[in-house]
Amino acid sequence: MNRPRIYEKYLNEIRPALKEDLKLSSIMEVPKLVKIVINMGVGAAALDSKAMDKAVEDLRAITGQQPQLTRAKQAEANFKLRKGMPIGTKVTLRGARMYEFFDRFANIALPRVRDFRGLPATGFDGKGNMTIGIKEQIIFPEINFDSVDKIRGMDITFVTTAKKDEEAKELLSRLGLHFRKK
Repeated sequence: MNRPRIYEKYLNEIRPALKEDLKLSSIMEVPKLVKIVINMGVGAAALDSKAMDKAVEDLRAITGQQPQLTRAKQAEANFKLRKGMPIGTKVTLRGARMYEFFDRFANIALPRVRDFRGLPATGFDGKGNMTIGIKEQIIFPEINFDSVDKIRGMDITFVTTAKKDEEAKELLSRLGLHFRKK
């Protein structure tokens, strides 16, 4: 089976360079991408069940994997929510699908964002993971622009084995994400 292009680049170029630059003693200490979690909240699902179906369809087209429904943990009368109602959908990507998605996201989808000047470096959590908020699902080429009923955003979380945010940022930028210059 063919390995994804980004994974090959990681193994052959990025990993040895990171080991050298971070002054690590073993190749096993080098940070790596573990999983990518894509979460799409659908607030309108409480009132319209077709909104959830459309969100699931969009996320399936983007990731190539069946999304999982996320449900309300508690009732909230102000939002007309009951406990257990579907309020969003999410996908966890690992392995080859994760690297394929990362490649498409960094090289095809992000450049399609209007006025894109790089990702802010503020999305790190202090433990080497990064979350990015995307405002429109239409930046992905898998989404047919004519069939979009509503523009929906999503959160994309990159989970790495890095211990520090600087290490994770270095890994993600070498894999292909572009960060804003300060």
